[in-house]
Amino acid sequence: MNKVKNSKNQELENSNNVKGGNIVLIFITFFAVVGLALGAWNGISFYNKSIETLKNENIANENTFREVEASLSALIRLLEEEDLRKTNKEITKKMSELKNIFGKALVNYKDILEIEELGGKTEPLVASFAGILQAISKEDLISATTASARLSLEIGRESSRLKTLSVAIPKNVAEKQEAPGSGYSKQKVKVSENYFVVDIVAADLGSTKVIVDTASESTCTKDCPALPLATYVSRSGAYAGINGTYFCPETYPDCVDKKNSFDVLVMNENKTYFNSDNNVYSSVPAAIFSGSSARFVRESRSWGRDTGVDSVIANRPLLVLDGNVTVSTTDQNKENLRGNRGFLASKDSTVYIGIVRGASVGEAALVLKEMGIKNAINLDSGGSSALWFGGYKAGPGRNIPNAVLFVKK
Repeated sequence: MNKVKNSKNQELENSNNVKGGNIVLIFITFFAVVGLALGAWNGISFYNKSIETLKNENIANENTFREVEASLSALIRLLEEEDLRKTNKEITKKMSELKNIFGKALVNYKDILEIEELGGKTEPLVASFAGILQAISKEDLISATTASARLSLEIGRESSRLKTLSVAIPKNVAEKQEAPGSGYSKQKVKVSENYFVVDIVAADLGSTKVIVDTASESTCTKDCPALPLATYVSRSGAYAGINGTYFCPETYPDCVDKKNSFDVLVMNENKTYFNSDNNVYSSVPAAIFSGSSARFVRESRSWGRDTGVDSVIANRPLLVLDGNVTVSTTDQNKENLRGNRGFLASKDSTVYIGIVRGASVGEAALVLKEMGIKNAINLDSGGSSALWFGGYKAGPGRNIPNAVLFVKK
């Protein structure tokens, strides 16, 4: 009986133990599940936080990278621009030097043309000029600069020679100190120890009208027309004529944009004033002819715009005024060299046109004074020199934009 009771008690204890064990297991399992759930939640939360952190870090790194990349790009651009600036600066400097040398070469070339027109020796000068152009074409600044300096010296030496060069005087030219009373005369005039040949045409203003004929109808500043002196004489019915003012010949390199233009004050036979509004050389002298009188003024700006006169023409320099020489040398080298010097002059009611050969402007003034002429202005010379009286007495020279003519009244 006791064994049975003990056995039942043991079974009950075992049952209770099993139940207790199950309860514990259930609790353990519950807490394990809860723990796992909580762990999983925390793990998920940590994972999410980690992901967010990594994202933020990646964004930050990406932003940093982009900032660095932008900075590097800006630096590269700056370096490239700096290199370009340096390169451009070097190119600009070189181009400026080449332009400067080329500009000097153009001045030299113009001097060569003027020396050639005055009868100087230009072959070695042309050869030196070609050397400058060759050096410039190779961008050899040192050689070009050296050649330019050498050419300037050569031009200076030839100019000095032309200042003292004596022109051979034909044996059949008679010596005569006085100006003719009328018509054409070729004579030699002595001034100090030198002789000069003068081609001169004289006319009485009582029977001759002085006019200025122009190739253009009004002021022209570029690509202007020009004609031979003979054409002016023919179309105006003149019996004598001479080339007129200084102008920009098309053969001169600095005249490309103003070919055959002239800047001084002129009134032609149609009573049209040239360069009246833009008279940049208004300080130069002028000659005014009206009826039987001639007037010479020191500055063309002192003259109005009267169209009641026959003609007005300005040019430089003034040679003689009221019987006194007004020039010896000028600031223009070509005017101080010896060559053909055209002039327009008067004495009382007699008017003159002509050329003093082998003279500077200062010497031409002395010659005219010696001949008894009272007033005179210089006209263009060199390759423009032309004088007409029944045909060319000098010239024909190059085509010219204006001319002074004698027409019978």
